[in-house]
Amino acid sequence: MKKFLKVYNALILAFLYLPILVVIFFSFNSGTSRAKFEGFSLQWYIELFQDELILQSLYYSLIIAVLSALVATLIGTLAAVGINSMRGWKKSALLSINNIPVVNPEIVTAISMMILFVFVLSHFNGMEMGFGTLLISHITFNIPYVVLSVLPKLKGMDQNIYYAALDLGCPPVKSFIKVVIPQILPGIISGLIMAFTLSLDDFVISYFNSGATFQTLPVTIFSMTKKPYSLKLNALSTLLFAVILVLMLISNIKKPQNAKKAKR
Repeated sequence: MKKFLKVYNALILAFLYLPILVVIFFSFNSGTSRAKFEGFSLQWYIELFQDELILQSLYYSLIIAVLSALVATLIGTLAAVGINSMRGWKKSALLSINNIPVVNPEIVTAISMMILFVFVLSHFNGMEMGFGTLLISHITFNIPYVVLSVLPKLKGMDQNIYYAALDLGCPPVKSFIKVVIPQILPGIISGLIMAFTLSLDDFVISYFNSGATFQTLPVTIFSMTKKPYSLKLNALSTLLFAVILVLMLISNIKKPQNAKKAKR
C-alpha cells in the first residue's frame, strides 16, 4: 500500500510539474520548435527583454499587483480584526459573505464588476475603463484571501496580552500596533504574498475590467497566442515561475522563523 501511495504521489507531481519543466527546457532552445531541442541559447530571453509591448504589460501588471496587494492587505487585516471580535450569527454571516468571492466562479465576479463599472462610468462623460477600474477590481477579489490568511493568526493569539497592554496604560491604537501586529505578522505577510501572486496571475477579471488602454501581462499573452507561437512566451513563463517560486520559498522560510521567535 505504501509503495502504491508513493507511485501515486509521484504520478501526481509529474502531472503537475512536468509541463512546467518542458516549458522551461524549451525556453533555452536555439530553434523555433516546441517539440525538438536544437541547441542551448538565450536568444528568446534577449528578444523578450526587447519586446516593448510585453515589458509595458509587465510594468502595468507589477503596478496593479503591488498596489492592490498593499491596499487589500490593509483592508483585509482590519476586516479580519473586526470579524474576529464579533460573536454569534453576525460573525458567521460576515464569514459567509467573505467566502462567497473565493468559491464563486471568477467569470461571475468579472462580469458583475464590469457591469457595475459600465453603469457608473456611463454617468461621467469622457471616463473609460482602465487603470482605476482594474485596480479596484483586483483589490476587491484579493481582500477575502487576506482575511482568510489573517483570521487563523488572530484566533490563535492570546487575547490577554492585548488587554494587559491596555491595563498598563498603553493606548488602544499603540497596543494594536505594538502587540497585535507582531503576533499576526506571519498571516499578514502570507496574505500579502498571496494577494500579489493572485493579482499578477489573474486573467479573467483583468480581461473584462482593463479596458483598451491598459492591459496586464496575462491579457497581452492571451492576445499573442492568436499569432504564430513564439518561444518568448516560454522564456516569460520561466521568469514568472521563478519569481513566484522565490516568493513562496521566502514565505515558507519565514514561517518557522516567526514560530521560533513566538516561542522565545
